[in-house]
Amino acid sequence: MSNQELNRLGGQIFEACLEVHKELGPGLLESVYVFALLKEFEFRGIKAIQNISIPLTYKGQLTGKNYEMDILIEDEIIFEAKSVDIMHPVYQAQIISYLKLTGKKLGYLVNFNVPVIKDGFKRFVNNF
Repeated sequence: MSNQELNRLGGQIFEACLEVHKELGPGLLESVYVFALLKEFEFRGIKAIQNISIPLTYKGQLTGKNYEMDILIEDEIIFEAKSVDIMHPVYQAQIISYLKLTGKKLGYLVNFNVPVIKDGFKRFVNNF
């Protein structure tokens, strides 16, 4: 997928988050936002899969461990949802690690527990 297509899809992802936040507001569990967001992606014709388990390798060797991403969008974009009072730096480190480990170019970390969704919406790139 080209950078232009990724950016276009990023706009659709933001609009979907905006719609979910407008409909539900802040203060609910993360799982509620993930469910609603998956429905919103479905309505928009965006392919999204929840709870993707990825095997972890170290120096080319399988470790027997897996890590789990909240949502993988169009097989290209990693999406991590949060519903927290404070966005700890470890959440950002987590999505950066996921981008590096998968070789994906683009990821979003979204905290739905904010008064205005744009304040909880963060974009991350990896060799974009």
